[in-house]
Amino acid sequence: MKILQVVFLFFTLFSFSQDLERHQWKNRVLIIYTADKNSDELENQFNILSKNKEALLERKLVTYAFTEDAFRFHFDEHWQKLEKSHQRYIPKKKSFKIFLLGLDGNIKLEQSSLLTAKKLFATIDGMEMRRREIRNKK
Repeated sequence: MKILQVVFLFFTLFSFSQDLERHQWKNRVLIIYTADKNSDELENQFNILSKNKEALLERKLVTYAFTEDAFRFHFDEHWQKLEKSHQRYIPKKKSFKIFLLGLDGNIKLEQSSLLTAKKLFATIDGMEMRRREIRNKK
């Protein structure tokens, strides 16, 4: 099964799938999976993101973080519990995984390591819709 299908299957099974649907054509979505919500990787990733909140807002970027049994939205520090039936869809082979979804909902970036602000913004700024947003602002 293609990774895109896996991601969409994964998200359609969660109670907050409508939240993700509401982002399509309005927000880019950064999805961060970690095996441990107290992991250094997740903390470091959120430190990078929190130092760039204005740039995230400008690029219409929101985040979701997941563990095997919980999720949280954007910079909310409160984790919400995932139903046990959904846990089978969490990736088991990787302890840290990042996906960037474009405005169209398609995966634009996927990696298993910390995402730098430079790479994140270069990826987004290279997207056709983002270039159009920049042109229209001038």
